Amino acid sequence: MHNLLRELERREAEKEYLQVGLVGCGQMGSGMVNLTHKMPGLRITAIADLEVERGIRAFKEVGYDEADIVVTEKVDEAQRALERGKVVVTPSAHLLPQVGMLAALVEATGSPEVGAQVAWQAILNGKNVVMLNVETDVTVGWILKRLADRAGVVYTVSAGDEPGAVIELYRFAKALGFQVVCIGKGKNNPVDFFATPDTCREEALRKGMNPKMLCAFVDGTKTMVEMAEVSNATGALPDIPGMHGARVDVPDLPRVYIPKRDGGIFERDFVVDYSTGKVAPGVFVIFTTDSPHLRQDLKFYSMGEGPYYILYRPYHLCSFETPLSVAKACFFGEPTINSIHFHSEVVAVAKRDLSPGQFIDGIGGFDVFGKIYTAQEAKSLHAVPIGVVHHAKVLRPVAKGEVLTSQDVALDEDSFVVRLRKLQDMVMESDGAWSS
Repeated sequence: MHNLLRELERREAEKEYLQVGLVGCGQMGSGMVNLTHKMPGLRITAIADLEVERGIRAFKEVGYDEADIVVTEKVDEAQRALERGKVVVTPSAHLLPQVGMLAALVEATGSPEVGAQVAWQAILNGKNVVMLNVETDVTVGWILKRLADRAGVVYTVSAGDEPGAVIELYRFAKALGFQVVCIGKGKNNPVDFFATPDTCREEALRKGMNPKMLCAFVDGTKTMVEMAEVSNATGALPDIPGMHGARVDVPDLPRVYIPKRDGGIFERDFVVDYSTGKVAPGVFVIFTTDSPHLRQDLKFYSMGEGPYYILYRPYHLCSFETPLSVAKACFFGEPTINSIHFHSEVVAVAKRDLSPGQFIDGIGGFDVFGKIYTAQEAKSLHAVPIGVVHHAKVLRPVAKGEVLTSQDVALDEDSFVVRLRKLQDMVMESDGAWSS
C-alpha cells in the first residue's frame, strides 16, 4: 500500500492522472466518481450509462462545467475530448473499451450480460478490467481471467466488496501458516428467498435504491454470489446448499462456525458461510493451529482461549475501495481476487410456480433467486446458473422452491453471457478444471 500511495502521489504532483472509465453510474458508481475526484493521481474521466443524465450529474457534482462534459457515442470524439482535458458521458457501454486514453475500466452494472460484454471487449482492446460486478465473475470469470492473462492485462474483481475485503484476512492467515476453517461475511437481515421488487419497493425508495437491486440482497442472491466468489478463489466450499446463515454474533463465531467434531455446525473442514448475527457490514476468517506454543501466544495476544480464533474486519466500503484495485492492476499488474478454480455455483431456484412459455426475469426479479451449491452438486443436478437465466424460456412447469435445470428452460441463445458460459464449460471440460 505504501508503494501504491507513493505512485499515486507522484502522478498527482506531475498531473499524470491514471484515467479510468466507469460502466454503470448508479449509487456505487456515482460515489466512486466523487471519491476519485478527491484521490491523488487517479480520475474517472468517462462514464457509460443508459441514463446519460446520471453521468452528467455525477461530473457536475464534482465541479465540472457543462462545457467540460462531452456526450457522445463516437469513439474518436470521445478520444479527442479526453485529450483536451474534458470528460465523456455516453449511453454506450461498448464505446469505452475502444477509447485509447483509458487505462482501465470499472464495470459496475451488476448485469452478467453487460458485464461479460464489457470485460471481453476491454480485454481484447488491451485494457485492465475491475469488476464491481461479482455476478458476472461467478458466471464466466474463469474464462475471462484466462483471456486476460493471455492478453497481458489484469482482470479482477474489486476490493471493497465482501470477497475483496475478506480475501485480505484469508491471505494474512494463510501466509502465517494457520489453518483456515471458515471464510465468512455478515448479512444485516435474515434471507427472504421469495422477496420480490414489490415487497422491497417501500424500503428501496426510502433508501434511494432500485427495488430490483435491493431485492437481490434481501432474497440472498447477492450473498450467495459473493461467497461463491470467495469459494472459487480459495477452494472453500459451502457446507450445505445455501450455507447455514446462522444468527451468531462476532464473539461466538469461533465457537459455532467450526467443525462439528469440536462443537460447531460444519461437516466440512474448510467452508464459506455467512451470519445474520451482529457481524455486518464486517467480514471474518476463523482459523486454528495445532501448535501449543502458538496457542499460548495467541491467548497472550488477546485472541481468546482457542483452539479456534477469529480475524474480523468490521467494515467494507464497497465502491470506495474499487480505485485501489484499479491502481494495483495498472501500476503493479496485481489482481485483487479472481475465480481461480470452479468450486461453487450459484444456481437459479424458482420464487413462484413457473409455467411453460414464460420468460424468466432474472436476478432481483419475481421469478428466481440464487442459491450456492458445490460445483459438482450443481453439475449433477444439471442446474442452471443464475447468471445465464435472464430471458430463458420455461419449457415445462417448475414448482416454487425447485432448482431450475437445463431440461426446464431454454436459454437465450442471443445472449453473449450464455454463449461465453458455454465456451467456458467446454474449455473447463477439456482442461479437467471442474472441482471434484
